[in-house]
Amino acid sequence: MSELQITEEIAEEAYSELLTIQDWLRWTTSQFVSHGLFFGHGTDNAWDEAVSLVLPILNLPLDAPTELMQAKLTRTEKIRLMSYIVGRVEDRTPVPYLTNQAWFAGLPFYVDERVLIPRSPFAELIDNRFSPWVGESQSVTRILDMCTGSACIAIALANKFEDAQVDAVDISYDALEVANINISEHMLDDRVFAIQSDVFSGVPGQKYDLIVANPPYVDAEDMEDLPDEFHHEPELGLSSGDDGLDVTRTILLEAAEHLTEQGVLFVEVGNSMVHMGALYPEAPFTWLEFERGGLGVFMISKQQLVEYFNN
Repeated sequence: MSELQITEEIAEEAYSELLTIQDWLRWTTSQFVSHGLFFGHGTDNAWDEAVSLVLPILNLPLDAPTELMQAKLTRTEKIRLMSYIVGRVEDRTPVPYLTNQAWFAGLPFYVDERVLIPRSPFAELIDNRFSPWVGESQSVTRILDMCTGSACIAIALANKFEDAQVDAVDISYDALEVANINISEHMLDDRVFAIQSDVFSGVPGQKYDLIVANPPYVDAEDMEDLPDEFHHEPELGLSSGDDGLDVTRTILLEAAEHLTEQGVLFVEVGNSMVHMGALYPEAPFTWLEFERGGLGVFMISKQQLVEYFNN
């Protein structure tokens, strides 16, 4: 018997002895711990992971009233719930792909295996309107979200910058299908535009006050070591060459011509920030710190880009 299996005997025991939602939350948490799952797609512990799976599958909100946890489940509900728990444990499928729901910057998004699961520290920057690097008096009317995936960053940007048009670009047509689902769901078809583009190829001649880029940045060594859960995500959204910076190189070389005079560029490179110093010695990157956790995000202005890359 594989240690990753929930056998029919174990399932039948659960059906007969677990009565309430609380029972199933407790049991699911124990299963997640005993099977050694990796948590990193919206939660960081087994209990929160169980809550994020069990309640949506039962069509309940994540903030359901505490007294509702004592409600009993029907056998049909238990069987349906078990099928999703088995998918999480045996296939190592991340919960957002099982529920088709992820949260970013306080907003809900549809996700499936065509896009990465939202988890960027950009949410904190968006909440703060990129202060102090983007001043309150600074006009932001055009924004580019590079490598948009589900369009979660683009939509969050549109919510914070209500007068701005946001171009949400991605090389993947599959990802853009998901992006358009979310753009329509958030009723932003008039301000957020999903565009197929290999970096800047799909927006020739366009200039932006703010460019936010979350490109693939996992290097070859880290790709080999990723937990099984990450292999459900599209490799195109993760891998970017030996040092994880293939796409970032292109962004830095071409960004200046797509920024307005006071424009600024923010790029997330995650753990591949360790390679940036050797690749761009003495570059005027401002590396950002986050109160809610996260690393590997830098800011650079148009003027700094022009001065550094033209020398």
